Amino acid sequence: MTRRSVSANAHQLRAFLDTDAERLGFAALGVTWPDRLGDAGPRLSRFLDLGRHGSMSWMADTRARRADPAALWPDVRSVVMLAMNYGPEEDPLESLTQRSNATISVYARNRDYHDVVKGKLKELADRFAARSGSDVKVFVDTAPVMEKPLAALAGLGWQGKHTNLVSRSHGSWLFLGAIFTAAEIAPDAPEEDRCGSCQACLDICPTDAFPAPYQLDARRCISYLTIENTGPIPVEFRTAMGNRVYGCDDCLAVCPWNKFARMSGEARLKARHDLAAPPLESFLGMDDAAFRAFFAGSPVKRIGRERFLRNVLIAAGNSADPALAEPCRHLTRDPSALIRGAAVWALSLLLPIEEMALAWRGREPDSEDMVEAEWRLALAEQKDKQR
Repeated sequence: MTRRSVSANAHQLRAFLDTDAERLGFAALGVTWPDRLGDAGPRLSRFLDLGRHGSMSWMADTRARRADPAALWPDVRSVVMLAMNYGPEEDPLESLTQRSNATISVYARNRDYHDVVKGKLKELADRFAARSGSDVKVFVDTAPVMEKPLAALAGLGWQGKHTNLVSRSHGSWLFLGAIFTAAEIAPDAPEEDRCGSCQACLDICPTDAFPAPYQLDARRCISYLTIENTGPIPVEFRTAMGNRVYGCDDCLAVCPWNKFARMSGEARLKARHDLAAPPLESFLGMDDAAFRAFFAGSPVKRIGRERFLRNVLIAAGNSADPALAEPCRHLTRDPSALIRGAAVWALSLLLPIEEMALAWRGREPDSEDMVEAEWRLALAEQKDKQR
């Protein structure tokens, strides 16, 4: 690791960063150097070689740039990592017991964090560039930057056994952003791992998405399945999804370090109250225009109505609420095959066996093999229940 000298002016620049970041509402700031990622690159390669990234092909395509910030921007000399607190005011796991209501991941109950964090990062970076005379680049999640390892190296926290960043001051509820700069700033000391023997985050995972501590198989993660996955939800995970219609907070919410975040009086991003635990029925009748209008400014909008309704229908099937049967029946005629297939599965759990058999006999055969396969699966599962 290269040793570099830092000028007296660099200390003044760091003081400016700390003061301005606090003014803009950032919860924490730390600095590291781009050549300190160590084994983060090899760990990423093992994750990719095992295929645990699923269909997220861009992760493999940008492997080299993720492992080396200088490959992304050769002029970078320091990496300023910032965090913004989005900790919930209430326990997000409580909505999981309200089976006829939807559970949306806490981060998606706010305005799209890309917009919120990036706007503030750009303001900070522009003021810093003017002060330092050095070029800067700003990144929030959409670029091939390993934010969590860099944040840990910058002293903002450590990567917990759930692979997310954990902070002694803010628990597991932090949005991360990075400012790459050509300026030379002294690095902070990395935070040590404080998970100890706790493995609450591993034990609570509904789909066993952690093959081992500090390892994630995204293909089994409900966040991946409900957001990144473009096809049907695999049958083996449907019941485990419960009423989670966008993302999953279980491993974050159960972290013991969150109690310090909840005790903090610090300002945080405020959630939309209408996304706390909305009724599933309110989504089942949404056309595309209504979906876009309701989720304007929300990360949920990015996955589109088709994938979102797929998720809602799985939740409806898990609800055991017979009042949702008719809206689900209507969606078996939706133009989207993905929605039609999910509606069949939901209907098979909500209708009595005799009514499901009548629905089978009275329907028009579907043009999509995927939907026909859902009908056959539904009937086979109902026959098994009769035995």
